[in-house]
Amino acid sequence: MSIYSIQGQALEVIVIGCTKLKDTEWISRQDSYVCLEYGSTNFRTTTCTDGGRNPIFQEKFVFSLIEGIREINVTVWNSNTVTYDDFIGNGKIQLAKVLAEGYDDSTWSLQTKTGRHAGEVRLILHFATADRLPANFAPSAPPFHAPPPSQLAMYATMPSAHPTAYPHPPTPYAFSSPFPSYPPNNGAYQTSMYSSPFPSGYPPSSYPPPSSAYPPAPYPLHPQASPFYPPGPYPGVYPPPQY
Repeated sequence: MSIYSIQGQALEVIVIGCTKLKDTEWISRQDSYVCLEYGSTNFRTTTCTDGGRNPIFQEKFVFSLIEGIREINVTVWNSNTVTYDDFIGNGKIQLAKVLAEGYDDSTWSLQTKTGRHAGEVRLILHFATADRLPANFAPSAPPFHAPPPSQLAMYATMPSAHPTAYPHPPTPYAFSSPFPSYPPNNGAYQTSMYSSPFPSGYPPSSYPPPSSAYPPAPYPLHPQASPFYPPGPYPGVYPPPQY
């Protein structure tokens, strides 16, 4: 894509008028005018007396384009004869469309100092040089394209290990903690003022306890329990013979 500089090229701006402007007058109709700023160049329209909220200007200005600046600042004021002029709203006019197509007839939104809607301004932009530019003209810097990934040769087999073939990993950073090691020394802490609820022999020194005490003696049978199990309703052998 070829790059064509717009430095010094002429850009025509026609201020058509404004619509639905914020009204800064209480009794009479406001007398508004428009200011254009591009780089260090400033233009101002004549004051539209009694234009109210929908003034009409129909004035043409010519800017000398500057490479790298792609917007025009527009500000609308209300003219006062006694006090300072009242600020109505401002906005930014983007030049991307007119530089690419040569013509732009659009309405741009205005905002107050607090960011609220303050009306609209209509401008007609004309860039005559765009008709004589090549088809592949780019009015700004070419788009960024990431470089293609490097084509590395594929190994048919894994390379043999060699002590100098690959660099050794760096030595990890030795971090010295300002805090003592964990767990801390028990002598550095004050012991509790209360005595321990457990006896001095708790817990037992060894587990399980000695074999002489384990397992306990079997539970004695009831003195009236029958020596035969299970007990049967018939005397003699169990089960009773079949008759």
